[in-house]
Amino acid sequence: MDKQWPSAAEAVADIPNGASLAVGGFGLSGNPSALIRALLAQGTSELSVVSNNCGVDDWGLGLLLGAQRIRKMTSSYVGENKEFERQFLSGELEVELTPQGTLAEKLRAGGSGIAAFYTQTGVGTQVAEGGLPRRYASDGSVAIASPVKEVRTFEVNGVPREFVLEEAITTDFALVHAAVGDRHGNLIFNKAARNFNPLAAMAGRVCIVQVERLVEPGELDPDRVHLPGVYVHRIVEVGPDIEKRIERRTVRAAAAAGTGEA
Repeated sequence: MDKQWPSAAEAVADIPNGASLAVGGFGLSGNPSALIRALLAQGTSELSVVSNNCGVDDWGLGLLLGAQRIRKMTSSYVGENKEFERQFLSGELEVELTPQGTLAEKLRAGGSGIAAFYTQTGVGTQVAEGGLPRRYASDGSVAIASPVKEVRTFEVNGVPREFVLEEAITTDFALVHAAVGDRHGNLIFNKAARNFNPLAAMAGRVCIVQVERLVEPGELDPDRVHLPGVYVHRIVEVGPDIEKRIERRTVRAAAAAGTGEA
């Protein structure tokens, strides 16, 4: 029951080349940065990563991407990473773009033992009809395109509607960041970091978690636990002072002169 590991390096040491990873984070919020850096340091490559986005050029999953350790990304948003764009358009990286809500449900379904589900999201688009570029060839042509997905009609509130079949996602490992956890693996997340971290944790067959604060079993109020320890296999304490970055800093425009506003 004691799932504490002494270091991030030891916790990720058995992740092999070619492994699939579900990685938590929403933008740069809740990135498991210590685990990512440990994975970078040990040289693991040819990774297939499922995550909402791929960090930025010098932080989060962007570190693994910049070192060309990632073979494929399954994501919903990739707009803040120039190296991601370069690798994709040059044919170095395979990308499976997935609607954000669909990606969340694919991870949750995988962790819940549900093989697939039907959703209206993507009906009538290339998400369902296929043909979205997943990998380009060096000459700019499409080397790998998304497949056609099954579409079925169901009656909802007396109205026939089309739904597209989406398969669940499970991965070899999950890398997750939480604010607080106990040695049994029960976790509490902080605000936006709760978006994809619990879902990534559920989808990984081996879930590795970095926590800012590790407490003893019984210290957490059960009503406050966001993810039960049954999904967690390894937990590493990284401390509350671990570096966190802001993806895009935005400030209010200065008040017009002469308005008297401070």
